[in-house]
This record gives sequence, C-alpha cells and structure tokens, in this order.
Amino acid sequence: MVSGKNTRTLSISLLFLLLPSLALASEGTLQVDFPLWSGSFFVGLLLCIAIIPLINGDWWGKYFGFVSLGMAIPAAIIVFSKDWHILFNVFTDYISFIILLGSLFIIAGGIVIRIGAKGTPKLNTIFLFVGAIFASLIGTTGASMVLLRPLIRANNWRKHVVHIYIFFIFLVSNIGGSLTPLGDPPLFLGFLKGVPFFWTLRLIPIWALAVGILLFLFFLLDSYFNKKEDSQMALQASQGLPDKTLEIKGTINFLFLLIVIGAFFLPHIPCLREAVMIAAAGLSIYFTQKELREENAFTYHPIKEVAILFAGIFVTMAPVLVMLEMNGAKLGVIQPWHFFWASGTLSSFLDNAPTYLVFMSTAQNVAHTMGIVDNLVVGVPPTLLMAISAGSVFMGANSYIGNGPNFMVKAICEENGVKMPSFFGYMAWSIAVLEPLFILVTFVFFI
Repeated sequence: MVSGKNTRTLSISLLFLLLPSLALASEGTLQVDFPLWSGSFFVGLLLCIAIIPLINGDWWGKYFGFVSLGMAIPAAIIVFSKDWHILFNVFTDYISFIILLGSLFIIAGGIVIRIGAKGTPKLNTIFLFVGAIFASLIGTTGASMVLLRPLIRANNWRKHVVHIYIFFIFLVSNIGGSLTPLGDPPLFLGFLKGVPFFWTLRLIPIWALAVGILLFLFFLLDSYFNKKEDSQMALQASQGLPDKTLEIKGTINFLFLLIVIGAFFLPHIPCLREAVMIAAAGLSIYFTQKELREENAFTYHPIKEVAILFAGIFVTMAPVLVMLEMNGAKLGVIQPWHFFWASGTLSSFLDNAPTYLVFMSTAQNVAHTMGIVDNLVVGVPPTLLMAISAGSVFMGANSYIGNGPNFMVKAICEENGVKMPSFFGYMAWSIAVLEPLFILVTFVFFI
C-alpha cells in the first residue's frame, strides 16, 4: 500500500498540469468579480499540503481528504453563487486531467529501460541531457515518467542521490520542455492561440544556456558525491549489471504514448480526446506483460487516491485564476524582463497555462498602447513572447507545486527508498541553484 506521504506527493502533482481547456473556458468568466478573500481557501490548502505533513505525516495521510473537502465546499459555494458555469468547467476539466495523467502513468509504467552500467557522473549527466531533449518531444510528464525509474535503478547502489533527482526535476520535468508546444501546457496553449508550432524553437539559445549550465553544475556536484560512495558497493553494482548495454522492454507502450500525445491535436469534439487516452491506457494494460509492471514496482494506489485531494485543489484554485485574469493588465509589466519574472513567479505557485494566457493578453495591450505593429506574433512582440514562454516553463521548477511532474518524481523516488527534501527543503535547492541562473538569463536575453 502506498504511504500517506507518497499519496500526498502524487496527488499534488496534478495541481499545475493544466491543459489549455481551462484557460480557454475561463475566458468567458472575466466579468465575474470574486472577493479577494475567496482565494484564501486555495492558499490555505497549499499551506496544509506544505506544513501539516512536516508536523504529523501519519495524520495527514489519513485525513488529507477531509482537509481537501473542507476547503473545497465553501470555495464551491462561492463559485456556484457567482457563475455555475465555472463550477461545471471545473468538473469537466477535472475529469479530463485525471484521464490525462492516469493514461500517461499507466502507459509509462509498462516501459522498462535496463541500463548495463552503474550510475556515474558521466552516465547521469548524459541521462539528464537526453531527458531534457525528450521533454520537448513527449512532454515533461511523459519524459519524467519514462526516464525516472531507469535512472533510479542505475543509482540504487549509491547513498548520496538526492541531488540527482532534484536536477532531474529542474531539467527533465521543467526546463527541458520549452522547445515545442508538446513540451509544456502553456506552450501548447500558445499554439492553440495562433503561435506557429516551430516558433518556440527560438528559445533554443535560452534553453541551451540554462541546460548547459545546469548539466555542468550537476556533473561537478555528482562527481563530488560520487567520491564519497563506498568502493565495495561500486564493485558489487558493476558485477550485478545486465549483460546488454541498453535494453528496453514494453516498447509497444511508446506507440500508446504517441497516441495520447496525438490526442491533443484531435478536433475539439466533447469526450473524443479523453476516449482516445482511455483506449490507449487500456491497450497498454492488455498488451504489457505483468512482469514488466512488477519490475517497475507499478501500483494503481496513487492514481486512485489522487482524485480526492486534486478535486479540492481544482475547486479552490478557480477563484484565484479568474482574479488573475481580471487583473493581469493592472500588474504594470512592460519590459521583457518584467514579463519573464512576473510570469515565472506566478507560475511557480499558480498554474502556468492560464498565467501564460494572462501575460500574453497583457503583452498584446502593451504592443497596442505603444503603437507596435511590426513583426508581431499573435499581436505580441517576439521578445515579450519569448520572455513569457521561458518564464512560464522555466520557473515551474521553483517549487514542488510549480509543474505537474515535480511531485510525481518525488513520489516515485520515495516509493523507491529515496528520502527527498521537504516542500521548503526543495525550495532551498531551487533558490540556491536556479535563481542565479534565471538572473543570468535575464541579463543575457531580456535586458
């Protein structure tokens, strides 16, 4: 049975993995005026998620559903009293996202990657680099789910491994997904709004600088910790390796993974995308050998229990998103670095898809006010759109709740015996490593 802590971590992983449908649906709610205090239920639930497990993890594991319900009910009453359509959209999108993450979770759980080498600084660095590329091809969630378990197996002989999975979150679960609309929800939202599919390749220089620096720092850090490992354990790890350098089992699941990704491009017919995702997950279950899922220590318990907490989070977040959309133009951002940090900071704790949409609208207003008419992309100056795109995707790595895969990585690591940092412990890592990097990105590209 999955522990309460693991349930909590995977549950919150859904919080900021929002598809464009929420933002698109909420566009019609801009005239709804929510009182400022209506956002207190969302803030309260986030504080409960961050603090209570540190005080009494066992209690939280038993009663988190009641906490979620206690916050969701008054928030739902407020939303319903203002506009019941919002609550209906919350319900439909909630179902869609459960299906999305569930299908990816099931399909990736049937893919076994065996590496015939023990985890070394060189191998781990290469692995993270490959993951950063894959994140833009199959999405940050897909790449995280497929690549995390083999990385854990390659390093299960080591004692000092926490930094490996923190950098995995930085690179694979977030920054790596900034090059295509497939990588992260805000970029896909931009694509639906008219941004050309390959336009995001303009972020390659920013991506390369960020990924390059993080890989360099990781290699130095991993080399340092690798020297602390027991040489006898390293020898035993080398002797117990598979004969083949690389072996992939359950490869048919890559087809099902592509089907899920392809579902995003289907016509917007009610329930069509969800039906395709459910079918892909069902085919994965049918065609994948049971032994492969057992090798991955796959279990359905987290995805079953995730619905309880996620329902509360989704409902309590609705007033906050509407208030953000209503007041986005009043934030006073006009320069590229303003957009980079404003969109990024909010994306660290709020959903990055509607945040992206809000700042795209703000940038359109800036262009109109300043009389800019040349070289616009969906009415936005290219530099501003680059800043919004980079900020929304990159800074999802600032906290465990910044992007969907972050907490999933934490949950899977803890299921495999890795003691990951607390909510605030992780933020200490992100502040120390990422904030200086983002400051450098600001000076190089946005000032």
